[in-house]
Amino acid sequence: MKVVYMGTPDFAVPALRALAAAHEVAAVFTQPDKPVGRKQILTPPDVKVCAQELGIPVLQPSSLKTEEAFMQLAAFAPDVIVVAAYGQILPKAVLELPRYGCVNIHGSLLPRYRGAAPIQQAVLNGDEVTGVTTMLMDVGLDTGDILLQRETPIGENETSAELFDRLSVLGSELILDTLTALEQGTVTPQKQDASLATHTSKIDKSLCPLDFTQTARQVHNRIRGLYSWPVATAQIGGKRVKIHRARLHDGCGRAGVVLSVKPLVIACGEGAVELLELQPEGKKRMTAEAFAAGYRVQKGDAIE
Repeated sequence: MKVVYMGTPDFAVPALRALAAAHEVAAVFTQPDKPVGRKQILTPPDVKVCAQELGIPVLQPSSLKTEEAFMQLAAFAPDVIVVAAYGQILPKAVLELPRYGCVNIHGSLLPRYRGAAPIQQAVLNGDEVTGVTTMLMDVGLDTGDILLQRETPIGENETSAELFDRLSVLGSELILDTLTALEQGTVTPQKQDASLATHTSKIDKSLCPLDFTQTARQVHNRIRGLYSWPVATAQIGGKRVKIHRARLHDGCGRAGVVLSVKPLVIACGEGAVELLELQPEGKKRMTAEAFAAGYRVQKGDAIE
């Protein structure tokens, strides 16, 4: 099957590699290079880097709505367009171009978590199960008919970053099964139940400050859900500190109070969390033990 692939971040890389090994990937469309970091160094998307390694032509139009972009795409005469975290809306003309349609790899069990941040939202909400969905794209946001789905459990201490990596591999396996099923006519697209749909927005830094009056599980979910970006934060000794890793711990007390230093346990509105890895502003990441010693954290101190 001749495939045109559209994707941008590292989540979309395993699927590209899998498709290139099993099908003819005629071209890759990805977002334009962007300045990254404090020095604003122009950096190519992960998918572009992968495509170049594989020797696949790369196109980076700022929009697919122009006639030029459409003509470039149409020239490849794809049987199917596969999309994974591309970051652009596909116009109707593009959706109708391939014989088998446009197939999206989405990091949730649709119709749950339509939108921009399904993986992080599942962790933030403390879900025990998630998965990936392949669907036929339409003009709506993740509203197309479902083709195949695959479930996976979410570990109690699993972070968004870890789940992101697992689902990207799961998606790469599912897209191969999906294309085979489409080609053989063995899959029947299923309408989504709109009454069960939930939506996610982009994650931003407004979510970072922790609220220790919440339950320990809610605090723990916030910490692992925001890792590895934008990372949960707390005020300790008047300083802003990033909290990279934590786990649930026995204990109770006034919310935000240090119950013990070795290990570093903080009381929540219900229960407690043990902080494992922290990063003071402008410093490197360190273990909780090193942080407590270096910043003289004591039992009874208040953390906000």
